[in-house]
Amino acid sequence: MKARLALMVAAVLLVRVAGADSSVQLIEARRIWDAAPHNAFTDLLRHQGEWFCVLREGRGHVSDDGALRVITSRDGKKWESAALIQSATGDLRDAKITLTPAGELMLSGAVALRQPSEHRHLSIAWFSRDGRKWSDPVTIGEPDMWLWRTTWHGGRAYSLGYDTKGERFTRLYSSRDGRSFETLVPRFFDQEMPNESSILFDPDGAAFCLLRRDGKPGTGLLGTARPPYTNWEWKDLGARIGGPHMLRLSDGRLLAAVRLYDGNVRTSLCWITRDGRMTEFLKLPSGGDTSYAGLAWSDGLLWVSYYSSHEEKTAIYLARVKL
Repeated sequence: MKARLALMVAAVLLVRVAGADSSVQLIEARRIWDAAPHNAFTDLLRHQGEWFCVLREGRGHVSDDGALRVITSRDGKKWESAALIQSATGDLRDAKITLTPAGELMLSGAVALRQPSEHRHLSIAWFSRDGRKWSDPVTIGEPDMWLWRTTWHGGRAYSLGYDTKGERFTRLYSSRDGRSFETLVPRFFDQEMPNESSILFDPDGAAFCLLRRDGKPGTGLLGTARPPYTNWEWKDLGARIGGPHMLRLSDGRLLAAVRLYDGNVRTSLCWITRDGRMTEFLKLPSGGDTSYAGLAWSDGLLWVSYYSSHEEKTAIYLARVKL
């Protein structure tokens, strides 16, 4: 594995990015993991001086052997496996990681159940103190509602689930402990096949939701709400997006990582304004089967985990960006 990882390191990129923000620099983009035939669907967290990147491994983009891998690093360069979580009932998908108010690492994902089965999907979470030893799986939400990502605010967890059995609607959930989720908004959004999402909060409590749609025209949306987050207003971003994730910078700007489909498919960083305008400012080295980023701010840089198939196989990459 060490020899393989040594060969995976990409050349350091020191480039000045032209466009809306010429001060942006892509400092580095390096491949950090490609142990499985298909490595994808990432998330990223800095905790107690250590990086945690979570991902899915499998034979292909969809395969019944899908497992969730946790890899760790002190410096973001040398990575090693900390855990591998597998399921006897189906394909584990779309790993996400967050830190609970109790100081636990929370890993979440969904299992696509082997058929025939009463249900298609179950959303699942695991908990750990060190990222190496994980709890038994905890089923969260409701069957066939895919709880996409968990965001904590004011001591509560918020997660947007989407229906996978045919109704094509989303449901907003809330939880005090990340284990037991209650319905907050039964039909959150239900037009043009909504699904993947990212939710974040301003310090004053304002909430923002970046939402993917796959209907026609299938453009992404930005939703905004105030407490108690039961009434949302929506702005059309005017572009088709995939694998959405958002981060709020300390100066209040909203930054998103998405898959863009116009022209060449790619993973890109975009600015999102509160009135619903999206501007691409940096294309990451990517193409083909790509996106599903993790975002973190550390040491004055934006760190981005993502996957891409623009080289010889579908692998995990880590970019560092100076804004």
